[in-house]
Amino acid sequence: MAIKIGVLVMSYGTPESLEGVEAYYTHIRRGNPPSAEQLKELKDRYAAIVGGVFPLRKNTDLQVEALQAALNSDNDGKYEFVCYQGLKHAHPFIEDGVEAMAKDGITQAVGIVLAPHYSSMSVGTYIKRAQVKADACHVEMSFVESYHLHPELIDVLSKRVSARLDQFEEAGANRDEVRVLFSAHSLPERILSMGDPYRDQLLETSAAIAAQAGVATWQFTWQSAGRTAEPWLGPDVLVTLRELSTEQVKYVLVAPVGFVSDHLEVLYDLDIEAQAVASELDIRLMRIESLNSDPAYMSVLSDVVRNQANQMKVSQL
Repeated sequence: MAIKIGVLVMSYGTPESLEGVEAYYTHIRRGNPPSAEQLKELKDRYAAIVGGVFPLRKNTDLQVEALQAALNSDNDGKYEFVCYQGLKHAHPFIEDGVEAMAKDGITQAVGIVLAPHYSSMSVGTYIKRAQVKADACHVEMSFVESYHLHPELIDVLSKRVSARLDQFEEAGANRDEVRVLFSAHSLPERILSMGDPYRDQLLETSAAIAAQAGVATWQFTWQSAGRTAEPWLGPDVLVTLRELSTEQVKYVLVAPVGFVSDHLEVLYDLDIEAQAVASELDIRLMRIESLNSDPAYMSVLSDVVRNQANQMKVSQL
């Protein structure tokens, strides 16, 4: 008989409609409501995306559904995996996902965040919240902390980079003229003094992709920094684009390897904001396609989840 294993699939979350933006933003701000100006700015960003907020939320739902299908279609029968969604800043919250598992009688579970790179300030906070609730609900949980060098992940991202470089060539550019910018969500600079692995893991992913895709020239940049008084990791992608313009770089490919799906940071910060700056600088800018629920990405996730389940103590199972 197959052992039922819960899988808590965690991500940042997004509102389901423009009406839900204020509650979402307030949660991000730890209960402090945004000013009218701040709220309008965020709503305008969502409204600027084709389709508004709905595709973003639906995409996460599809990822969870696709992961459960992948886990149970490529399974030796040892486990029956049941996926639950847990969001950091929207319903169902991380705690809701753990509670739902417990109510369904699940006592063993694996937690995974839809982000390949570990930081104590990102993935670490998801794990902490899930663990606290799991302890309260008597659910034994084991967590995937990172999977930034999984061979299938590097392969699928390398193919996306190569495909876009081919498009530059078709448009008349020499492949080696294209500057590839790998990017990820910025975090406060203090993570460096903490010995946090986030930056190093991102650089390792980028180097592996560049090597496999045969990228001649690449560099790392940051994006979507929070608006707080403390310094955040940089340079920001907008600053990098202006620097590249002074170097007479005319072709830029952005590979946001820190993001696995189309979200505000991709569809607005890159496709709208960065694209506008590139146009102003007469730079041809493209980005790679997001992984979303691509079967190759689902294969990565299902592999690391199964491996984590296999590493759980025999007494737990």
